[in-house]
Amino acid sequence: MKLVTIHGANDVRVDEVAEPSPGPRDVVVRIAACGVCGSDLTFIKMGGAGIPGMASPMPLGHEASGVVTRVGSEVKGIHEGMRVIVNPMGTPHIIGNGGTEGAFADFLLIRDAELDRSVYEVPEGMPLDRAALVEPLSVARHGVNRAGPGADSRCVVFGVGPIGLGAVMWLKRRGVGDIVAVDISEERLERARQLGAAHTLVAGRDDLRAELTRLHGEARSVVGPAVGTDIFFDFAGAPQVVTDIIDLAKQRATLLMVAIHPQPVPVSLEMLVVKELSLVGSCGYPDEYPEVIADLASMDDEADSLISHRLGFDRFHEALETARAGGSGKVMVEFSRT
Repeated sequence: MKLVTIHGANDVRVDEVAEPSPGPRDVVVRIAACGVCGSDLTFIKMGGAGIPGMASPMPLGHEASGVVTRVGSEVKGIHEGMRVIVNPMGTPHIIGNGGTEGAFADFLLIRDAELDRSVYEVPEGMPLDRAALVEPLSVARHGVNRAGPGADSRCVVFGVGPIGLGAVMWLKRRGVGDIVAVDISEERLERARQLGAAHTLVAGRDDLRAELTRLHGEARSVVGPAVGTDIFFDFAGAPQVVTDIIDLAKQRATLLMVAIHPQPVPVSLEMLVVKELSLVGSCGYPDEYPEVIADLASMDDEADSLISHRLGFDRFHEALETARAGGSGKVMVEFSRT
């Protein structure tokens, strides 16, 4: 079968490997769809996940759905033919993030498989490409849950790639009406408007302080004028975003961090303290999979609009280039279902 692996920095290949065989506690899933994540692009650039003892070459891919084809003798509640969503955080083998398995593959071995932990059943009627959105949308949902906005919260989302777009969608469905999206891509900002952003700003072109003052009002901090934004979300991962937010923030505003910054970012801890800012980290989706699956089961066009490109596995490298281009939503790699 074919499996995507990272052999070194900027060296990603589609390799021919043996089809996996399950042990007594494992299952094998025939992959139907797997999304390209921003972390995949970072891993490729870095030459891997940077984890001690990481598999080498490192298998790639973790936003996946598919159909169970083989089941180990000791596995309970999972059967052949079951349509499932992979939860890479629900297994100790860190699928696609430095472990020995990756979901950009014809078949994926899930070790120590457990229903409603490492795999979840796809609800009846949900297409498998939409099911593959559960993982990134759960990342976005956890970030929104960690921030805890109310309906009257004034929110700014920096970076509206697929996870930032998911955050806009969840904020809107939570009842938040005042959402500002900031990005360098006009195409992504248009998607954010469609999903619920009330206002959009182009990073590097629009004057953030002036525009956010116009939209959210002027506020004060102990060091002078500030903007009236209550919660800032960093999905962008650009160092300047963090310093800009701390400079703009009013007294007791919240900065919710989801983006990964691989290099140290200079932060004024003095400003963090004197403005009494809340700096909140968010990683993964400890509890969000079930609620996201339930919501996606009732969503059609809204969720499907997050997928901007669908490419076959035989066009994997084109899928990577499309995701790197910066204007896309979710790039979905689809596999033959024959």
